[in-house]
Amino acid sequence: MASRSTLASRVAQDLRSEIAAGEYGPGDRLPTEHALSARFEVSRPTVRAALQELEGLGLVRTRHGVGTFVVEQPAVTAGLERLESMTDAIRNQGREPGMIYAGRLRRRVVPEEASRMGVAVHTEVLELRRSILADGEVVAYSYDLIPWSIFPSDFDPEELTGSIFHFMRTRLGIEPASAAAEVHAVHSEHVGWGPEAAAHTLFVLLNQLHHDTTGRLIAYSRTYFIEGRYSFVMYRRAPGVSNATLPAALAIGS
Repeated sequence: MASRSTLASRVAQDLRSEIAAGEYGPGDRLPTEHALSARFEVSRPTVRAALQELEGLGLVRTRHGVGTFVVEQPAVTAGLERLESMTDAIRNQGREPGMIYAGRLRRRVVPEEASRMGVAVHTEVLELRRSILADGEVVAYSYDLIPWSIFPSDFDPEELTGSIFHFMRTRLGIEPASAAAEVHAVHSEHVGWGPEAAAHTLFVLLNQLHHDTTGRLIAYSRTYFIEGRYSFVMYRRAPGVSNATLPAALAIGS
């Protein structure tokens, strides 16, 4: 008689094949444990083990009391090793990048922002709110603060469109060189804007301080990546292993 673990793996493999074939699409609910148990002629604990295996692979997510749902696969997968604009990261995944500016505002920083940025409380910044798109689908919302001092005296905020990094390089002669990033999981109903905003409550937040080649602060960004639409990979290595042995990876900037 086959062991439960073997039976569970067989059930999981069959369900994986059906998900891959599109029989169950992103957001679809799988049949109940009772229905799967009857279909595969196995016990419900075996079915539960199979579903846990699929959840461990990131293919489904179980909501207790509701059911098991196929996870929407991310439009973009990126690493954190190199500093690169989100536009380039999306394009390098074979997707068409897009960006919608929801707001531009010149103002002074508040005390919490001043502390985070390491600047005086009277410092003026350009506050930006942007929706980041891949193939026309929103994958992230970004709140950015850029020191007003890096702009020319006659600068019009409406001039800033598209990638911030591209604008800095081509219009300001500034080369983004490094970033100190913090990563947080966020559950909130108050992130984002536009018609899709209410549909998303789970995010991966990157808090980043960007600096140029001289070490000057050029931006403070809080970017909320929609869970399931934008995922991150971090390559780790054992002591003594060189960077040359690691796969090429992307990273996220502005």
